Amino acid sequence: MAEQTASGYIQHHLQNLTFGKLPTGDWGFAHTAEQAKEMGFWAFHVDTLGWSVVLGLVFVLVFRMAAKRATSGQPGGLQNFVEVLIEFVDGSVKDTFHGRNPLIAPLALTIFVWIFLMNLMDLIPVDFLPLLAATITGDPHLSFRVVPTTDPNATLGMALSVFALIIFYSIKVKGIGGFIGELTLHPFGSKNVLVQALLIPVNFLLEFVTLIAKPISLALRLFGNMYAGELIFILIAVMFGSGLLWLSGLGVVLNWAWAVFHILIITLQAFIFMMLTIVYLSMAHEDNH
Repeated sequence: MAEQTASGYIQHHLQNLTFGKLPTGDWGFAHTAEQAKEMGFWAFHVDTLGWSVVLGLVFVLVFRMAAKRATSGQPGGLQNFVEVLIEFVDGSVKDTFHGRNPLIAPLALTIFVWIFLMNLMDLIPVDFLPLLAATITGDPHLSFRVVPTTDPNATLGMALSVFALIIFYSIKVKGIGGFIGELTLHPFGSKNVLVQALLIPVNFLLEFVTLIAKPISLALRLFGNMYAGELIFILIAVMFGSGLLWLSGLGVVLNWAWAVFHILIITLQAFIFMMLTIVYLSMAHEDNH
């Protein structure tokens, strides 16, 4: 680590492996938090992107394996697990989504499993994979985070993708006029044309804030919960480096207790993201006016 203090340990574990344009003009990896900040917008969190892709491939390969091994006879454990998961997501979609769109159920399944796998990385001991990466690269100061959902760039990217679908289906189902009318003619209305015209800016302000709040709330809710969970694991890990036997023993107990409780948070956050996505897309398909 760059320094052996508790503060340095925490800061190191909260720093992403960042690739971007260095002050020299060359492209490379940042070695400090200051360098990463100076890289600006066109900097890439390689660890976040890498683990997101790897876990996405794990999801695809596992479900592909289950599909290839599927049988109408006595199913195996993997087939049972996948079928239960698909039925659960399909039931959630049928109960919540009131339109007709074959994309929604596969999208909901992808969101739930992918986010769950990314969240699940938080249960791996905080030093294991960073030390492994440092050993492989030969750089003891390497920053390497393994939980993509603790990076606001990842959660905001997923939320903006959902937001793009909301806008697309809102316009497709309601038309441009209907979509604009939804933003400008509600919630306040009047039969008087002049009064209605005066109410348009107020309606637009209220509806636009509501619309923009959807992706922001999706992203920040997932990020905030997972970041807090990761930080608690890091703080518990600091106890192991105290040199005090009783404090290390307490750290073992706290780490186990928090891991058990965190399993609920990991699953719940994936479920909430999935359900809100279904609800928002259901609202986008409603054409009541």
